[in-house]
Amino acid sequence: MELIKLVIDIFLHLDHYLGQIISTYGFWTYLLLFIAIFIETGLVVTPFLPGDSLLFAAGTFAAIGDLNVFLLYILLAAAAILGDTVNYWIGHFIGEKVYTTNSKLIKREYLEKTQAFYNKHGGKTIFLARFIPIIRTFAPFVAGVGRMRYGYFISYNIFGGLIWPAICIFAGYFFANVPFVLDNFSIVILAIIFISVIPVFVELIKGRSKKPAAAVAPETKPE
Repeated sequence: MELIKLVIDIFLHLDHYLGQIISTYGFWTYLLLFIAIFIETGLVVTPFLPGDSLLFAAGTFAAIGDLNVFLLYILLAAAAILGDTVNYWIGHFIGEKVYTTNSKLIKREYLEKTQAFYNKHGGKTIFLARFIPIIRTFAPFVAGVGRMRYGYFISYNIFGGLIWPAICIFAGYFFANVPFVLDNFSIVILAIIFISVIPVFVELIKGRSKKPAAAVAPETKPE
């Protein structure tokens, strides 16, 4: 329970915590942000990390001169691309047995939701998933499990890895001086989280309206 409270507090006061990190660690903040984005995208067991809001918050600190926005973008885009790549190869190594194994670390319902997303959007899932929490973390893993051709995967991975942080970081950078954003940062972060999870709720509602189907091994290879 205490951990949940801490996570919620970090989400709601991300500007405060990030400000403390910058004042404490200075240039090493770039490395810490790199690690955070890498872990959020690269490890299938960490879908709860604040990817979108962290990028936005980092952009706002770049706007006031605490971080260099271009260095920030280059490093975090690299972290996003590298994270997805590692996640893909982890899934590739584990293989389809993950669908028949009950793991406390990897929730089967997340795998199935990601697979349903793949069935609907195909290879574009690697790009589209960048903007959807949880699906973002599981998409490259499921692509690896399904043996998606790596050349096909990496093209969507690089494209999404360049666009996603660009939108979030530069949105924070350009909106940082808007008085409402400065005075209501927690509300802005909540709005970002809410908007980003709307597709998840839509898929959940659609799923409840349909009869559950048996889980199948992923079909992630492009035709």
